[in-house]
Amino acid sequence: MTRSTDDGPSHHASLGMWDVVSIMIGIVVGVSIYETPPFMLQNVSGPWIALALWALCGVLSLIGALCFAELASTYPHSGGDYVYLSRAFGPWLGFQFGWFQLAAIRTANIAMMGFVFADYAAPLWGVPEGRRWIWTAGAVVALSLLNVLGIVFGKGTQNALTLAKVIGLAGILIAGFGWPQPLATVEPSVSTRTPSLANALVVVFLAYGGWNDAAFVAAEVRGGPRAIARALILGTAAITLIYVFINAAFLWGLGFESASQSKAIASDLLARPLGDWGKRAMSVLVMISALGAINGMLFSGSRMYATMGRDHPVFAWLGRSHGRTRTPWAALLAQTAISLIMIGMVGTQAGRTLVNYWLASAGLPLVKWQGHGGFEILMVFTTPVFWLFFFLAALSLFALRRRDPNLPRPFSVPLYPLLPLIFCGICAYMIYAGITYAHKIDLLGGLLAVVGFLAVAGLVLYRLSLRMVRLRTPAGKSVFRPD
Repeated sequence: MTRSTDDGPSHHASLGMWDVVSIMIGIVVGVSIYETPPFMLQNVSGPWIALALWALCGVLSLIGALCFAELASTYPHSGGDYVYLSRAFGPWLGFQFGWFQLAAIRTANIAMMGFVFADYAAPLWGVPEGRRWIWTAGAVVALSLLNVLGIVFGKGTQNALTLAKVIGLAGILIAGFGWPQPLATVEPSVSTRTPSLANALVVVFLAYGGWNDAAFVAAEVRGGPRAIARALILGTAAITLIYVFINAAFLWGLGFESASQSKAIASDLLARPLGDWGKRAMSVLVMISALGAINGMLFSGSRMYATMGRDHPVFAWLGRSHGRTRTPWAALLAQTAISLIMIGMVGTQAGRTLVNYWLASAGLPLVKWQGHGGFEILMVFTTPVFWLFFFLAALSLFALRRRDPNLPRPFSVPLYPLLPLIFCGICAYMIYAGITYAHKIDLLGGLLAVVGFLAVAGLVLYRLSLRMVRLRTPAGKSVFRPD
């Protein structure tokens, strides 16, 4: 609705360059780097092609970061995509983005990282499968409380987790390059596998997802618009280097064939010099990575919801923040509550029974939970929508250049419009890939039903919010402000 009075760069910005880059690394370099390499290697014909794809996807992600660097530096307001979509296409689309993030996308990703944390913690402490949801929920609640205490605690926790993660990744590099396999085993042997470049790209792009979250905290970055742009570009470049070198260590340390058939690639690598202690260290590393991703998403997402709450009366309560710490505590608590509901729905037997009851009532195929844990189900139901809004955010760059031609742009995308068009093509492909995967495991009907329901609910809530504004607006005055 009206632009928030607090959506410009803050005079009390609390985040430095390292803080923003730390948030990006914490969110993106979560657990995908330990889960996806074997599957990706099964879909390529050799190690050099694998490394080239990791580098290529990093470059393509950097193109996206250049687009977001222009948007974030031109409109340095907390909220990221929400701000760009609202200004480019109207408040209704920004509202839908924020609503989907709160009701499905970001909250589901927080829950997904919680499940990964619990899965790797369980073997270390002997947690039975039926109680892993408690560990999942506990991790989300604990980190949420730290963020509620204030931005210093939130960013301090993120920096500590990212530092521990970087130390662990350094251990992988040492193990991979310090105890290499003979060169002959690094090269691919004759195999009956059928390489699929499309499948490989899907997996790698999923691993890169989340770098744009730096734009959500744009108003809290010290140094002005150019600092935001630098953080996005440097953070994405750092993530690319991490991914390329870690995968090179896997290939050098295990060999192409062993790495492609591994069920726990990092554990297998660390077990070579460290034995069982290596596997335990790997479990701890993945747990730290999951916690870093949870904390980063909690921190950045709450800022976007708070901005949305200040703009739309129906969610005004999300804009409540602590007077001294400026922590958006209401948004943090709402985000945590919805994530906990999702954990209960897909992580407990009672919740899974209820999900299948709803699907059966709608005449849709039931979820075959064997082989489809909470992580995968939530991923299937959020990936296509995530990339759809990403696609719309990329289009907003074109719309905003036309809408605000005279607005200063501290950073402009080079080779415009070629690079933004390439990024739009990437997003479109990932939408198709997400829908195809949902169809492959018989969840396309459920996906469409959930997305359709949330879209209609979002429109109803937006109309209600619009009505609330009109009731408060004196006759003859515009509901929306131009800026």
